[in-house]
Amino acid sequence: MNQDTSTYHEWAGRTETVEELVSPFPGAAFAAALDRPAPQASLPPLWHWLHFLNPVAKSQTGPDGHLKRGGFLPPVPLPRRMWAGGRLRFLAPVAIGDHARRDSRIAAIEEKTGRTGALVFVTVEHRISAAGCLCIEEEQDIVYREAAPPGASAPKPVTAPEGETWSDVVETDPVLLFRYSALTYNGHRIHYDHPYVTQEEGYPGLVVHGPLIATMLADLALRARGGAMPETFSYRAVRPTFVGQPFTVCAKAADDGKSIELWAKDHEGYLTMQASATFA
Repeated sequence: MNQDTSTYHEWAGRTETVEELVSPFPGAAFAAALDRPAPQASLPPLWHWLHFLNPVAKSQTGPDGHLKRGGFLPPVPLPRRMWAGGRLRFLAPVAIGDHARRDSRIAAIEEKTGRTGALVFVTVEHRISAAGCLCIEEEQDIVYREAAPPGASAPKPVTAPEGETWSDVVETDPVLLFRYSALTYNGHRIHYDHPYVTQEEGYPGLVVHGPLIATMLADLALRARGGAMPETFSYRAVRPTFVGQPFTVCAKAADDGKSIELWAKDHEGYLTMQASATFA
């Protein structure tokens, strides 16, 4: 990296607060995109990602469609970034119609070296409150990395586990990706701009949002437990999923009787995301 790392390490501890009325529209629109009934009382797990969105002026948008570096997130000079995973605790429901608040903080910035070169991991903490009650505690892992050199081979894929008790096949198309990008105000061009994602980032096609896959896993866990909200949920992205290729979300009860093991696999049977949920 050709930048003094102290420049962005100064971002550690930076905070941001967003407040809003939890409107029923984002949930209803997302439910329509999934062809299912809209939530009526409170947000299902991970659907809070449809809320607390900051409008970004065109002049503040970077070449990849994201907000330019150096706002709330640090100005890491590495060109590729991804939402790699996270951990959540659900303490109380976020009711539709409530006034809610998200307090965010840059918890950690860590440099590493990986297979493709330099990496920077940024951990962001969120605390979501509604009606005077703390509802969700969340950590998100954001990874910045160098572009893969021309001709570099992709990491060897990992075969997904077997033995699922519950599973769903999720069909993907550009319309679903467009809707989810719009509903989450996600301008990242890898999800809708085919020339960009293939020519600039070297992927074979449009990339399915990792948060969308995580949401489908959380939804499967919810239904496996008869609609009970999990106490915790964690997830980690393993391999990209591409549009036009269905993926399968899978779940099985863990040996402890309180947890559900979750994973997503692509159309070739390779692991794309690992997750787990715990229940009371």
